[in-house]
This record gives sequence, structure tokens and C-alpha cells, in this order.
Amino acid sequence: MISNGGSSRSPTAWELAAGKRDPAHALAYKPYWWEALPDEPANLEKTVPRKCDVAIVGSGFTGLSAALTLLRNGRQTVVFERDRVGYGASTRNGGQIGSGNQKFRVKKLIALRGRKKAEDMLREGTRMLDYIATLIADEGIDCHFRRCGRFRAAIRPEHYEAMARDMDDLKEVAGVESFMVPKSEQASEIGSDVFFGGSVLPSDASLHPGLYHAGLLQRVESAGGLVLDHNPVTSVSAKNGGFVVSTGRGSTFARNVIIATNGYTDGLVPELGRRIVSIGSAIVATDELPETVFNKLLPKNRVYGNTNRVFYYFRGAPDARRILWGGRIGRLVRSASAAAFAHLARDMISVFPELKDVAVTYAWDGKIGYTFDEVPHLGCAVSGVHYALGYCGTGVSRATYFGNKIALQVLAKSDGRTSFDDLTFPTFPVHPLAKRAVPAVETWYRIRDAANI
Repeated sequence: MISNGGSSRSPTAWELAAGKRDPAHALAYKPYWWEALPDEPANLEKTVPRKCDVAIVGSGFTGLSAALTLLRNGRQTVVFERDRVGYGASTRNGGQIGSGNQKFRVKKLIALRGRKKAEDMLREGTRMLDYIATLIADEGIDCHFRRCGRFRAAIRPEHYEAMARDMDDLKEVAGVESFMVPKSEQASEIGSDVFFGGSVLPSDASLHPGLYHAGLLQRVESAGGLVLDHNPVTSVSAKNGGFVVSTGRGSTFARNVIIATNGYTDGLVPELGRRIVSIGSAIVATDELPETVFNKLLPKNRVYGNTNRVFYYFRGAPDARRILWGGRIGRLVRSASAAAFAHLARDMISVFPELKDVAVTYAWDGKIGYTFDEVPHLGCAVSGVHYALGYCGTGVSRATYFGNKIALQVLAKSDGRTSFDDLTFPTFPVHPLAKRAVPAVETWYRIRDAANI
């Protein structure tokens, strides 16, 4: 268990769920993934170059993937990060990797986009998954990547039937393989009887996001890329056919700029800031479990989710027998407090009562970048700045893939084209109010989930 010295100990899942605030409880409010990373000091001695070919704002998966592509095409590239490298969602996510198609049922996507566009987007989603698998293999990144498959549990019997029809549509339209697991057989997939069966996407995958990010960073720096952490970009101004990128430690002139900030996008480029709303997400991690318990609860050690509108997701840690449980961050409470994570512990116990007396040792949160139309976007803004962002909670494969594609677009290469290029990137109506409305919308969704509306 995590200890802060003396007799302090981590709270049990039940204590966290019940809102116990015993000061003796020691809960580490930081990503579990960071334990595998060196605690490196800020590289404040690195100077901002007078000029570069491409400046990238954001050092997550998108920014590093773009940088690697640019560097290997001979472009001098500088990556700017306001905090520690990878501070945002890239080292805070759950490490679940899908094709990026989870946001819409196939028939709804067809209704929204038309049959041809929906098919193109769905098939490109499968290429995103294959791309990250190939990149990790080719680069030799040791990050526990595994094609473990995804089990999505049905909260209600009617959800199971709807999911079965959607899986059939996904096979027909995009060629994605899956299979259904009825409630009578779900013990083979999950050690809980609260669900009504579910679907399995066997090609979905998992990884250790901290180690994956560290691997990308090492490849970028080995290729000659300059990554400047703790160096926020304060302005980007068009000048002489390029851009002056001003930072806390100096300015550089870049021929091109890529904004790769996703859920951490602010007003740096106003036309992008109006198109992204940040939504808080959170994860808790248990202490290590006995092997028999771990294997009973997660017999095939897949990644897991459910069919609620405000859903939770979970998985086993790749390097220890811990369970990581994620969902939305608690509302109207301080983020680095037990109250912000109590609902996650309650959900976890409702599925796995065996965990009520198990210690919860880590808790952390991060920001998801949501777009109004719930699809990611990449391209070149009116200002001439390139961007790739808006992954809506499915960013591990999307960010890696879109980072590569936006870099290829900067290079004016034909293989940078995607089925997302011609999508209108809508703004949020009354954007300043959109973020404030998120808690109310989530509460309404939770009520509908509970009432089966």
C-alpha cells in the first residue's frame, strides 16, 4: 500500500466510496503510470532556437508522433510543452486502444454522414489501430502493447440486443470482426453477474501509456528533435510567410506550426479554442490483488467498458495485478480530493464486491478534448496554423495516427490525406457557457441511465 510515513495507509475502496475523510488515509494523487518513469527535472538549460522548420505546441502523443514523422523527413522540429513532457492526457489515460469508432452506432453515423463517408471513417478507424501497432513494433517501444480485445458489457438486456445489431452492421460496413457473449456465458469474460452479456472486439488493444510516451519521446530526441518542457507558448503570430512563436523563454520563427493540445487547448489560437471543450476524466488504481482474485474478476485480462451514456471503463494494470477504474471526474468538489473519486469506487464495488476491502492507492484526473460533433479534426486553420485534436476520449490510437497524418499534410504529401479532411469543424454555440453546462448534461445523462430513458 502507498504510505506517507507513520501509520498512514491508503483507503479501502469502501472507505473511498463512502466518503471517509480520515486524515490517516494516504492516497497518491498522481497517475499510476508515472511510477515507471524517471522523475526528470525540467530541461531549463535548453534554449529556444532562433528559427526552425516546424514548431509543435503540445508534447503528447499527437505532438510527438508528428515530430517523429517530420524529423524523419528532414525537418528541423521543436516541441513546446507548458509543463513536464507528456503532462496531459497522454500519460493520464487508461491505456485502452480501439479503432476510434466507439462514439456512434453504425446506423447513426450513416444517418449523420451518409453511407460512403461513414464507411470511409469506420475503415480508417481500423487503420488507426493497425498504425499504432505497427509503429510500436517497428520502433521497438517496450510499453506492454497487447492485442487483448475489448469486452463491452450490456447494462440492460435491450442494450445487448442493440449492440448485437450494431456489431453486425460494423462487420458489414467496415469489416470489423466481433462476437457476442450472452449473459449465460459472460463468466468466461468477467467475474461479475451484474451485466446482461456483452460484445468482444478481439483486435482492440492495451498498453502502458507512460512507457509508450517515453518511447516516443526517446525516438524524437534520438532523431534530433528539440523538446522544450516547462516552456509555455504565449502567442503565435503570422509573419513573412511563417510564424513567430513566442514562449516564456524566447521566440522562434517557424515556417509551420502544429497545435496538438487536445483537451488542454486554450485561447492561443482563438478559432481552435472555440471548437474544443475540455471535460474532466479520472481513474483510480487498486493495490495489488492476489492472483486468484485477479484472474477470477478479469479471466481474459481484456479492456472493459459498458453501455451507459456516462460510462465507466476498467482494465488490469499491465505490470502488476491491479485494477484501474476510470470515468468522469467528480463534480463540485476539489479535483485532488477523495470526494472527486468516490463515485468511481462505488461503481467498482457495484461490479466487483470482492474489492470493497482492497486499498485504492492512486487517483488522478486529466482533460479530454471534446468537439461539438464528437469526431476528431485535423487540417489547417484560417490563420494558417495546422492542428490535430478533438479525440473525444478515444485518443491513444487517434492521436498517434492523426499526429502522423498532420505532419504529412505539412509536408504536402499525398499520403497525409484522411477521410476527416473535408469535415466541417463546428464551433460550440455560446462557447463560454458550454464548459459550464457539462456538469448539468452529465447529471441529466446519469438520471437517464438510472431510469433507463
